Amino acid sequence: MLAFFRNVRPITCRRSVAASWKRNKANASGTQRLDIRGIYPPIATPFTEKEEVDYQKLNANLEKYAKIPFRGLVVQGSNGEYPYLTVDERVEVVRRVRQALPREKLVVAGSGCESTMATVQMSEQMAGAGADAVLVVTPCFYRGRMDSRALVHHYTKVADSSPVPVVLYSVPGNTGLDLPVDAVVTLSQHPNIVGLKDSGGDITRIALIIHKTSSEDFQVLAGSAGFLMAAYSVGAVGGVCALANVLGRQVCQLEELCVSGQWEAAKALQYRLIEPNAAVTRKFGVAALKQAMEWFGFHGGVCRSPLQPLSEAEAKALRQDFSSNGWL
Repeated sequence: MLAFFRNVRPITCRRSVAASWKRNKANASGTQRLDIRGIYPPIATPFTEKEEVDYQKLNANLEKYAKIPFRGLVVQGSNGEYPYLTVDERVEVVRRVRQALPREKLVVAGSGCESTMATVQMSEQMAGAGADAVLVVTPCFYRGRMDSRALVHHYTKVADSSPVPVVLYSVPGNTGLDLPVDAVVTLSQHPNIVGLKDSGGDITRIALIIHKTSSEDFQVLAGSAGFLMAAYSVGAVGGVCALANVLGRQVCQLEELCVSGQWEAAKALQYRLIEPNAAVTRKFGVAALKQAMEWFGFHGGVCRSPLQPLSEAEAKALRQDFSSNGWL
């Protein structure tokens, strides 16, 4: 597999900035750095028929998730429909989740916005609402100008200001933009950036990032259950998996099999998760995830417009992806 790796050289920071990061990391060495290893569902946001946030159904879901051995929850990620929520709604959902969730479970809040200033402000608000860390997606509206220089500047400003640790978030399926490897390597040196969620599914890229950041205290999470086993095999420490909203115990079981080195059993389980995972992500999206949640006893409900519910044919195909693998 190493034959496929590109030799990517990290971009060069000004010496004063890089030295400052190293000094800060050294000064912080006596404190406990946040360990993000484990499985996280990026939870859906339930809405009423009038498309208002349904906090009662959210709490009902949280009660069930608290009984599954997740490391924590990602709140206001892509599956939470965060682009369609107001700032106040985004913060309030995080506040409600933190209040309802056992303290030992981490709350990782999506705080990414298009501008650096807005992301800094949102990160501060998410920390104030009780988030243990913030997940910061790449700004992408002007993606043609979002090169390594712009993204390193953006994430550095956010991490410098954030009261809680920052997790980088690369999701090219939604943004059309991969966070460049050289930018990740540079940012891994920042004392307040603890890891990366990579949803692209390119295992050689994930392996290269893990290899090139191995000298840093930096952790990588797979962004999908579809390649969770492969990511563990090259050094990832967990996953943020949409499918965990539906098959949470099974995704946690796959984690346990990988961590304990039971690769044959892990492979058998991974095979059965690939089609359902694809169905609730790239194939049919959030509407499919919410439909599947209803089948498995959770509250999914409607999406907020302009997202539309599945057609009858799509719902039938979704059900087939689960039933053919023995889940329904």
